Amino acid sequence: MNKIDKKILELKDQGRMGLMTHLVVGFPSIEKTISYAKIMEDSGADFIELQIPFSDPIVDGPTIMNACDVALSNGTKVSNAIETMKILSNELSIPLLFMAYYNNLFKYGLERFCKDSRTAGASGLIVPDIPIEEEPNEHFIKTAEKNNLYPIRVLSPASTLERMRKNSRVAKGFIYCTARQGITGVRNRIDPKTVSYLNSVKREINVPIAVGFGISGREHILSLSKHADIAVVGSAIINVINKDYSKAEAKMAEFVRSLLFDT
Repeated sequence: MNKIDKKILELKDQGRMGLMTHLVVGFPSIEKTISYAKIMEDSGADFIELQIPFSDPIVDGPTIMNACDVALSNGTKVSNAIETMKILSNELSIPLLFMAYYNNLFKYGLERFCKDSRTAGASGLIVPDIPIEEEPNEHFIKTAEKNNLYPIRVLSPASTLERMRKNSRVAKGFIYCTARQGITGVRNRIDPKTVSYLNSVKREINVPIAVGFGISGREHILSLSKHADIAVVGSAIINVINKDYSKAEAKMAEFVRSLLFDT
């Protein structure tokens, strides 16, 4: 059984919403990425999304774009991300997923990337810019599944009923729903239309729902806890690091713990 499935069963047994945190590999350094990930697990995160830095992260806002720029300036490559995954999978028990843009996978070689990612201990891949219509040509889903990786599908409030149903047929692990159209980034409130959108997805999708984009505090998670299974916090995590590198470890632990509650 994939680690994602095991964690989801654990969350159901505990009757609570899961938390997925986000790191850009190589920001502000590989060593810090490893340190932060360990702190996240120790502080209660249920999943960690490790983003492979890319020069044009089209769904990411300024916070994560800047983190990618720093990581790339540090010389972080796909091979470094895979090595980081290997180190962390040997030390952490929670599921680890790669978030990447398809250009990185294509350049590295899709078959090689999936094989190396699984060998390194990844449980899933989140690739937001590879639409399902490209599957006959690119074989992303087929290649991921062949290597025992869950290709996490992504939906947005703009997704049509037809698109939801297409993705439902291939969904594994969970569906990643963006809480709004556009890019990642911290927001003061969750759009009331988000609940209606998530409920529409639940009617069509038979796997758990993760929701991200703009989630930055416990109040956001509480407002979504009856409508989704996993909350994804990304830019707010990077902001914690940006405030003061020297205190980031302590602040990271405090912030992650502040997001947790029994639902």
